[in-house]
Amino acid sequence: MQVLVLSPRVAPGILTLAAWDALRGASTVRAGVDDPHVRAIADSGVAVEAGTGSPTYEPGTVWIAPTGDATWARRVADDLMGPDGGERPVEVVFGSYDLPGSGLLDVVDVMDRLRRECPWTAAQTHESLARYVLEEAHEVHEALEEGDSEHVREELGDLLMQVVFHARIAAESRGWDVDDVAAGIAAKLIRRNPHVFAPETLDHVPTTADEIDAQWQRIKLTERASDPYSHPH
Repeated sequence: MQVLVLSPRVAPGILTLAAWDALRGASTVRAGVDDPHVRAIADSGVAVEAGTGSPTYEPGTVWIAPTGDATWARRVADDLMGPDGGERPVEVVFGSYDLPGSGLLDVVDVMDRLRRECPWTAAQTHESLARYVLEEAHEVHEALEEGDSEHVREELGDLLMQVVFHARIAAESRGWDVDDVAAGIAAKLIRRNPHVFAPETLDHVPTTADEIDAQWQRIKLTERASDPYSHPH
């Protein structure tokens, strides 16, 4: 028996080969919830039966865990195998994995919901939030000076919230959103680091930190000269 875990941050139907092998080789596929992943599996031709109650041990069965709930899957596997383990083998199969940065999607989703459903969040503007950007940046700086890694992580999260918050507000009226923010900084990083992304275009590829910093400053000055709206950083 197998318990299949799927990521909520991966498009439905995009599964690992191990997951498809498990689904297509199963005598029965059960799911306790109906969600886009389950529907995509059913649309592929795999018959999915509605599971009710707690899973029971059924050799040859694949049980689809609630999307993203690896803890549930492991607990079910442990319970079904029993105290001796191995007598009733149950395998947890990961059908899709989060890519690095996938957690940022959760922040965007939470902020979107807050903007729609929380009166305080819905009432905020760029102007009302402006002071918090500096406040959170100062707190990140203080945490860095303290050298407390967990504190730095927490404060960076607060600063990230400000970025996502402002981008969400802008999406309503200014024609850009958090994806445009991310695309813009990604493009800038690529442009200003040709030694990594386009070394073939350089007469000299910088190798030291000082050379790389000087290259960055030259490219920045060139960009600012051609774009009056460009900012220093």
